[in-house]
Amino acid sequence: MTVRVERLKINYKTLEEFKKFKEYGLQELSMLEDLEANIIENDSDSPFYGIYYGERLVARMSLYRVSREYNKYFEPATDYLELWKLEVLPDFQNQGFGTALVDFAKGFGLPIKTNARMQSKEFWLKQGFVPAHYDMERDLGENPLIWMPVGFSEKK
Repeated sequence: MTVRVERLKINYKTLEEFKKFKEYGLQELSMLEDLEANIIENDSDSPFYGIYYGERLVARMSLYRVSREYNKYFEPATDYLELWKLEVLPDFQNQGFGTALVDFAKGFGLPIKTNARMQSKEFWLKQGFVPAHYDMERDLGENPLIWMPVGFSEKK
């Protein structure tokens, strides 16, 4: 089976698909509120990406580009990606959909920062992410994980 990641349109159809994720009790990962705040029109740039199995959205994530001027994680100074709220519906887990989303993000060739949620740290470690050196001021109680393409290192 070929898996294709696509940018999700900001519209009410996508909003209905997101409601299906929330029904599985993963409210803290729900992008529903983000989507409602960003519904403008179908063709606007969306930070949401997903994978469909047939007509059903089975995996999704938010992917934001952070400007180098706010980079507190990577050297040399560069834009980086912040990957949030990656979620795969329970019936579709362990089938490569999460990995496909992460590989898609890595394809931009920029460093990536994320936060492991809901006992997902092992997944991120398998994807090549490493725990960032914890900085009390910068991380504010988060436990960021980072991925760096060749030529980048963690900012000290």
